[in-house]
Amino acid sequence: MQLSKSDRQRLIESVVSRKRVGTQFELMDALAGAGCAVTQATISRDIRELGLEKTHDPFGRARYVLPHAARRADPTELLNTILGQFGRKVTPAGNIVVLQAELGSAPAIARALDQLEHERILGTLAGDDTVLVVAPTERDARTLARELGEILA
Repeated sequence: MQLSKSDRQRLIESVVSRKRVGTQFELMDALAGAGCAVTQATISRDIRELGLEKTHDPFGRARYVLPHAARRADPTELLNTILGQFGRKVTPAGNIVVLQAELGSAPAIARALDQLEHERILGTLAGDDTVLVVAPTERDARTLARELGEILA
């Protein structure tokens, strides 16, 4: 079906506000699923004209959002939410804090920790269900483990 430009752009706004769409091709597929076939060039132009912004969801996956919806989340609030929901155990080990979490959630937790720009966090390394948080000293690691443990409680 051929939609007018304004109808197509309203459909795009509706799609990106309801579901995670991270690429132009995903958006093209979503529109095709709604019966609106368009080219990648048209999608690119519509994205620019609508001012859609690319951001990341809490798991680090790219997504388009409407311009007014792209406000940056508070890093502390984001960490509290994701760690509170998916974190399982925090253990200091030397100058490293070992954070165990639900399978698949470690990259999102590490990203949230990195965005904190916390003075006791030099960096993070994430697997599937474990995050290693490197602290400057053993003492910093113990303090950090206590802080993170409070979020889990």
